[in-house]
Amino acid sequence: MTEVHVARIVQWMLRPTAVALWLGTLIVSLHAQPAPHPASSPQIKDLQVPKLTSPPRIEQFLGGASRADLLRIDDFRQRQPGDGVPVSRKTSAWIGYDDRNFYAVFVCQAPPGQTRARLAKREDILSDDLVGVFFDTYHSGQRGYEFFVNPLGIQADAALTEGQSDDFSFDTLWYSDGRLTPEGYVAMLTIPFRSLRFPAQAAQTWGFGLYRGIPANNENAFWPYITEKISGFVSQLGKMAGLKNISPGRNLQLIPYAAFSSSHFLDQPGSPVPAFRGKTDFRPGLDAKAVIHDTLTLDVALNPDFSQVESDDPQVNVNQRFEVVFPEKRPFFVENNSYFTTPENLFFSRRIVDPEFGGRITGKLGHWNLGVLAIDDRAAGLVLDPADPNYGGRAAIGVVRVQREFGKSNLGLLVTDRQFAGSFNRVASLDTRLRFNDTWTFTGQVMTSRTRQLDGTQSGGPAYNFDLFHQNRQWLYEATFIDRAEGFHTDLGYVPRVNMRQAQQFFMRRFHPKSKRVLVFAPHINLMGDFDHLGVQQDWRVNPAFNLQMTGSTFMGAALSQTFERFQNIDFRRHNADVFLHTEYFKRATFDFSYAAGTRINYNPAPGLAPFLANGSDLQAGFTLRPVSRLKIDEIYYLTRMRTPQASVFVNHLTRTRINYQFTRALSLRMIVDYNAVLENASLINLTRQKRITGDALVTYLIHPGTALYVGYTDRLENLALTNGTVLPIGFPSTTTARQFFAKVSYLFRF
Repeated sequence: MTEVHVARIVQWMLRPTAVALWLGTLIVSLHAQPAPHPASSPQIKDLQVPKLTSPPRIEQFLGGASRADLLRIDDFRQRQPGDGVPVSRKTSAWIGYDDRNFYAVFVCQAPPGQTRARLAKREDILSDDLVGVFFDTYHSGQRGYEFFVNPLGIQADAALTEGQSDDFSFDTLWYSDGRLTPEGYVAMLTIPFRSLRFPAQAAQTWGFGLYRGIPANNENAFWPYITEKISGFVSQLGKMAGLKNISPGRNLQLIPYAAFSSSHFLDQPGSPVPAFRGKTDFRPGLDAKAVIHDTLTLDVALNPDFSQVESDDPQVNVNQRFEVVFPEKRPFFVENNSYFTTPENLFFSRRIVDPEFGGRITGKLGHWNLGVLAIDDRAAGLVLDPADPNYGGRAAIGVVRVQREFGKSNLGLLVTDRQFAGSFNRVASLDTRLRFNDTWTFTGQVMTSRTRQLDGTQSGGPAYNFDLFHQNRQWLYEATFIDRAEGFHTDLGYVPRVNMRQAQQFFMRRFHPKSKRVLVFAPHINLMGDFDHLGVQQDWRVNPAFNLQMTGSTFMGAALSQTFERFQNIDFRRHNADVFLHTEYFKRATFDFSYAAGTRINYNPAPGLAPFLANGSDLQAGFTLRPVSRLKIDEIYYLTRMRTPQASVFVNHLTRTRINYQFTRALSLRMIVDYNAVLENASLINLTRQKRITGDALVTYLIHPGTALYVGYTDRLENLALTNGTVLPIGFPSTTTARQFFAKVSYLFRF
């Protein structure tokens, strides 16, 4: 395919009439009926859960015993690999409730030696054998809770929102237990009603589901039958009635904390003369939570501390055209973040660097979802010159999100506002997710922004994001159109590019061969093109690829791409080829590998040079070893290189070694060693030679979310030396530029 032909196709894709044509052609098929379920006995999807006079105990289900007063469920069906096929290993669940808790007990059979169960930290169990329960407490078909447990009773929980990824940042207080048995394992979940949000009604009707995951078979099985032949998950849950006279109560939670730190660091920008300095800090704070009218949650944070949060995983940020995004990990921001999520990322909480006070309300009122955030940020004033009159000031930040559910669709409003020293950035948007039938959905968002800088200059403009999505067991199709004005801007979001009109289409065909090893074979292609608002083409990409899914949780694939990119008014034609492999075939080891090679643009040429094209490659390799149940070793290595036929442009090495040892379910030790080296050719690229080693150790005693003790130490070594008041580069990273010891204790009071 020639460059001229590709450009013509992309131009056609971006014409308004063409967009309407290919969207309209697809919408004609919206009323097509999904493929019927496989022939099998009918499955009951409506339950009456019994009320218990005494709570169950896991010992009552060992050795083939059970309790007759609980409701037994046996009809688990696979979603993968065999859609609708009965679960491959016998699975039974018993459920019931009392005034305070919901109970679920699973009895799972497995051949000897084939159960994967590790004594791990909370949430780090998703590659183990698992069982779980799902609640849609408002029976809306759009939001829910997930609770999982492995055969040793280790927990993971998440919030579930239709159309979004599972949010495992959600943490709440519940109880679990697990026992390995000669026949497999038994696991029990006890979930307090005060850990859930649901309507204030005498009789409850919830969406409900049960789960068993068998990683050795790539198998996910559910009750009720949840199929890949239609899109959506929450909407396929069964119905559970019989819950009467339950309430989360007033549920007031107070989590006071105290943190101590002692630091030693090289202070370069903080004073006219660089010097080593020390600092000791004692920091008290409070996180508080209260439930309002059973459904809304009020969170308040006073002087939040994030010292125990693990450092960011390595990412290549050398020679990147756009900002590299690191995910949010701070508890105050990640919990219930799904309430503020829209198709465009207009609220990226890492933009808030150093808050002192913050408050948030999230929850549901009938068919309305609500999210309100008010917080400050001390970093806005601290980055200024001390002579600036606004030095030491703080930004005021507000975010409001309102969403109305109707049927299986919704309509939402988001408003963000950031103000500092007379400057401001305000963004407003309307978005919708329309579910046409079981396989087609449409997502759209219309936005506008207004910005005034510190110097008084103002800008603004609209933006649009539309997405049409189709999925069943065989086909996946997505069409996206994005339009952002040059003046559109968001201080609190992540929007890497403006002044663009972009169209993108993705096609995938999934084949399910009758093979003992190959479960899915999926060729696919991605087409993309964009222009600026003057009609000048900026990019196009043609990217054919295929994926394979095999037994043993093994995934592999390969892809080719031809790309056009306009950078600094220079047109570049690039190509790339890549392969990847992920396998959990071995019970105690996981391996990851990817390699890409082709041509790359030098976005940061040395002074006097224009951007130019060079050969480049990216290697990523990693493994996870679990030699014993309590020990987990992760190793990852990134190698990024660029070179011309005559010389190297740069080489970037990134490694991370992470070791976790779980002494008990509550007590763990985590150690991390990172190495980052950038070796540049100063005559070709504008980079600073860097070598850095960072060590990090953390002891955690986590009884449950909110009640914990953290003791940590971190040390960073760099290839710098302080000589006669001047910082100079040296060859080996032997100088400590940042060292800290810290301790933090917190305790959950729940009333």
